[in-house]
Amino acid sequence: MLRSAFYLSPNTFCPSLRSLCEITLYTFKNLGKSKLKLDIYSMCGIAGIISINPNHISKERLQKMTDAIAHRGPDGEGFWINPGAKLGLGHRRLSIIDPSDQAAQPMHLANRYSVIHNGEIYNYVELKQALQQKGYSFQTSSDTEVLLAAYDCYGDQCLKYFDGMFAFVLWDEKEQTLFCARDRFGEKPFYYAFEDDQFLFASEAKALWAAGIKKEINYPLLLNYLTVGHTDTPVDKTISFFQHIFSLPPAHYLKFELASFSFELNPYWDCDKETQLNISENDAKEKFSSLFFDSVKKRLRSDMPIGTSLSGGLDSSSIAAAIHELGATHDSHQTFSAIFPGFEKDESSFIQIATKEFGLNGFTVSPTADGLIHEFEKLCYHQEIPFSSSSVYAQYKVFELASSHQVKVLLDGQGADEILGGYPKYIHWYLQELFRAKPLAAMREKKAFQKNHIPFEWGLKNHLATWFPAQAAHQLEKREAKKIRQQSAIALDFKEQYFDRPTLYKPLVTKLNDILYFNTFHQGLEELLRYADRNAMAHGRELRLPFLSHELVEFVFSLPSHFKIHQGWTKWILRTAMGKKLPPEIAWRKDKTGYEPPQKMWMENKTVQDYMQEAKQKLVNEKILNPTVLNKKNQPRDAYAADNFDWRYMVAAQCIS
Repeated sequence: MLRSAFYLSPNTFCPSLRSLCEITLYTFKNLGKSKLKLDIYSMCGIAGIISINPNHISKERLQKMTDAIAHRGPDGEGFWINPGAKLGLGHRRLSIIDPSDQAAQPMHLANRYSVIHNGEIYNYVELKQALQQKGYSFQTSSDTEVLLAAYDCYGDQCLKYFDGMFAFVLWDEKEQTLFCARDRFGEKPFYYAFEDDQFLFASEAKALWAAGIKKEINYPLLLNYLTVGHTDTPVDKTISFFQHIFSLPPAHYLKFELASFSFELNPYWDCDKETQLNISENDAKEKFSSLFFDSVKKRLRSDMPIGTSLSGGLDSSSIAAAIHELGATHDSHQTFSAIFPGFEKDESSFIQIATKEFGLNGFTVSPTADGLIHEFEKLCYHQEIPFSSSSVYAQYKVFELASSHQVKVLLDGQGADEILGGYPKYIHWYLQELFRAKPLAAMREKKAFQKNHIPFEWGLKNHLATWFPAQAAHQLEKREAKKIRQQSAIALDFKEQYFDRPTLYKPLVTKLNDILYFNTFHQGLEELLRYADRNAMAHGRELRLPFLSHELVEFVFSLPSHFKIHQGWTKWILRTAMGKKLPPEIAWRKDKTGYEPPQKMWMENKTVQDYMQEAKQKLVNEKILNPTVLNKKNQPRDAYAADNFDWRYMVAAQCIS
């Protein structure tokens, strides 16, 4: 056991550390003690149990939980049980800074605090400096040491100081409380469950199953997935796809008291979508660029090789451009992409433009239908929850490609479409907002999008929605409910038993920010973040998302709508800010619709067809589908088709096993 003492100045504002303190660092491997160096980033998997019954707490049980998520942390493991055997913590480690064999978690501070941490505190350098000014002394370069000190100094309020992606659990031995927190957007997962007199938690549900929690499907959400494609609900963010397993919502913390064996759930952050800045285009562009480049710079902190997931679109190319401008070299910055030669939506040419422009060392992989079937069970095992399309498999292969080149960290452009109005579906919401205030300007914008040949919907229903937004939301809910009820492939008893209208909630939208906020914080983005987290961690890779700096997101939401959609273009502020830093073929692309593989062609593959038929048979046996579906010809669909039913049947059959 290594003890490293540090001193605080007498005028420190952190009462519990006013005197001489110690940081005591423990690691337990095979229940033995070894020296621990604390210079690590903690992109890992976490698990634990708290109970008033010591019989529930054992190293063997913790081992089963962490073994189930070993892929999240292939570089090591650590365990700790508190002196009263009321709490057990387990950790799987993915080393990014100081990858020595000695570094591990759980970590302990002053014989009081113990923490397991999955994620990154990107601004730990700046936060450390602020804490040093308060009298703290640090022995390491670890963000987790900063996390511990920040909690000691600020208590629950420490979360508002963190710029990062994280899920962590911190035990206070003195107060006998467990503090659990999740990052603002839900980049890192956190699941929990109650069973008898125990509270269990982990990064993935499979760790809870390993501890004895029964796997039971949330059938209302399964019904929604099979019919309308959603696997989560905006009504209650604690609800997960599995009965009796709950999800800690993004931007929330959970505080558990052992004495009462109960907890409270509290939000710690929200994004203001109402207050709009009065700002010039130049000032907005400069501020956006400053925040974006600062976000990229912080997410480049690593002692491990860093690369970029490059799709050929505006978002990932902007990240590559920023990294290039920040001084990355050909040898230090590699890109990883999925390409589909011969497919009409293949991105190869745009990927090549970006890699040539910035002198990047680009690697590509070409996923196939045969590969999809060969790896389908493994893919579903890691995802746990049904996923919307085969684009998830393409992403899975990109992270595998990065792993084969020993690149541990990837930057990616997720989140940009949601905060900046990048999807074509946002255009009609913007036109509705504009039409209410400036009808002539709305018509000019409509013509500009038509001139750019960007597809969008605008008709009588949109005119009505402009003036009757509450009725429009109600009609959207009714439309989804009708789609579920009229889906003849679903067994009638299954529909009647599990149809849950409130889970189909649609927001009242009077302006563009309303729908962007809903998709960013309530339904949409978190699901994509889950896909990405599971795919990255399946290969022991770390994913960092520069567009999800909360300071950048707050600024974007404070901008009037025309900074996001303008003159026939989506993501206007990003295009103008990066316009001179990107090739014009990328900065002003009109045809980018998503990260899309040739799913329809894959679904025409004979082996895939057979697999789909077996999946349908299984769902028929489970009385989820009607037997008549077995006699219907399979219907291959594109990845983002609304009626992607056969794909969903195939995924659902595997995920509910």
